[in-house]
Amino acid sequence: MKTIKHLFLLVCIAACFAACSKDFDQDAQSKKDRELILKFIADNKIPDVKEDQSGVFYQVISRGEGTVIYSANTQITAKYEGKLLNGSMFDNGGGEAINFQLGGVIPGWQIGIPKIQKGGEIRLIIPSQLAYGNSSPSGSIPKNSVLDFKVTLVDAK
Repeated sequence: MKTIKHLFLLVCIAACFAACSKDFDQDAQSKKDRELILKFIADNKIPDVKEDQSGVFYQVISRGEGTVIYSANTQITAKYEGKLLNGSMFDNGGGEAINFQLGGVIPGWQIGIPKIQKGGEIRLIIPSQLAYGNSSPSGSIPKNSVLDFKVTLVDAK
């Protein structure tokens, strides 16, 4: 009986190590995200979308006014709506403008927000590696999710 327990324990330990040793293939995920984004843009006929060299897709709806030079310390106030590509909304800041430090938001926002100024509006379609990556920050955002944000920049300083 003791031998069976030890054998079972060894099998469980081996299975744990095997599961942990599987590397996440970021290149494959990036390719999958890009394909999903391109299909999403085409299916939804989203006009004037550009791709940043980072892989963030964006549509400047209105540029806004100002000459803020952005840094990680720039304080932004924004109204936003975040959705998954299936259309389910996961966050909208309660419908209110929320204050953020640019360096404290997901990389996709850090890349996209500087493309507009105060009063501007942008749509950001963010691949998973520039959002929450291979983790799930909440039950409403599965791991490896591409995110679709509409952001109105109320203020930046």
